[in-house]
Amino acid sequence: MENKIKRNDFLKSLGLKGASLMAIYCGASALSSCQNESEVAPSGAVDFTLDLTNASYSALNTVGKYIIYNKVVIARVSTTSFAAVTQICSHEGQAQVMYNGSGFSCPAHGATFSITGTRTNNVSSKDIAVYKTTFSNTSLRVFS
Repeated sequence: MENKIKRNDFLKSLGLKGASLMAIYCGASALSSCQNESEVAPSGAVDFTLDLTNASYSALNTVGKYIIYNKVVIARVSTTSFAAVTQICSHEGQAQVMYNGSGFSCPAHGATFSITGTRTNNVSSKDIAVYKTTFSNTSLRVFS
């Protein structure tokens, strides 16, 4: 005859050693993602030019708007200047960075960054990559 054990009895039989082992295993797994502070720039050099008369990029004609192109977030921060940063968050390497009107943020875990890419809270331990921009007539060049 088969001897069955109830789940509650099984868990009790594990005792403190089993519970400790499970806590360490589960805790380490949960925290490992926070230690995945990854590279924060798209691979290779960044150098492209956008024509702001093209409808795909026309949002950049309005202060406070942004676009994402080749994993680079480009924002119009004033009538005369732009900011460009990697879309890859330095906290977990997710491509979720966006412009929030005054800086950049990642909704995945709440990391925030200034328009210069400097972290502005303690969610991430690294800044994000920033790219240079030059604007002439209707052409915006973004480069490393």
